[in-house]
Amino acid sequence: MEDKNYRERIDILGVPIDRVDMEMALEIFEELLASPGCSLIVTPNSEIITVAEKDPAFKDVILSADLVIPDGIGLVYASHLLRKPLKQRVTGIDFLERALSRLATTGQSVYFLGGKPGVAVKAATAMEAKYPGLVVAGAADGYFDPMREEEVVEMINASGAVLLCVALGAPKQEFFIARNKTRLAVNTAVGVGGSFDVFSGEVKRAPRFYREHGLEWLYRLAQQPARIKRAAALPRFMVMILLGRGKADRR
Repeated sequence: MEDKNYRERIDILGVPIDRVDMEMALEIFEELLASPGCSLIVTPNSEIITVAEKDPAFKDVILSADLVIPDGIGLVYASHLLRKPLKQRVTGIDFLERALSRLATTGQSVYFLGGKPGVAVKAATAMEAKYPGLVVAGAADGYFDPMREEEVVEMINASGAVLLCVALGAPKQEFFIARNKTRLAVNTAVGVGGSFDVFSGEVKRAPRFYREHGLEWLYRLAQQPARIKRAAALPRFMVMILLGRGKADRR
């Protein structure tokens, strides 16, 4: 595949974000599937960016990614403040669904890893029903002993899947992929956060109005008040962006 640096990227707090819309992201995904080795796709939101800003090891993982999708609405706001507007928000869960629908037409398979016991299997069943032709080659929960990690990688490789979806939560899922990248036989791996919970029906996704207006975080907060600390990441992120722009303007 052509070097990823040929694409336009926007720097947000030291993290390069690909300036892509959904169709562009899917085109790159298909290129990655056709390329040798295991490629990494990351779907950061403002919370993930703030974590990476404090954790150099995590930032390095994102820097090594082959595709960095602008998942959070905060990234779109930030890009406008930085006067380098992103094309659009590309939510990780919507990207994943579109990617799975394409696999359903090619006969290539996917492996689901992560979530609570039983959730990955339920998510797999639901996606196979929603997208006839999709093959989920394997599904396993994320509650495995770290000492069994090599065994988990072997199970993934034995499945013959070309796409690996890891739902361990960020940054754990990205570290898992990066740590095993040279051993994984899949062509592409992506951290998918809570997507399995939504696919399986365990968690209800925000109504369309909230999604279209970048208010999914507000809906999730109303459903799960315990997320208040995580929700606070967005205003902190915007303050960091404004302070950074202010310093740049004074130069």
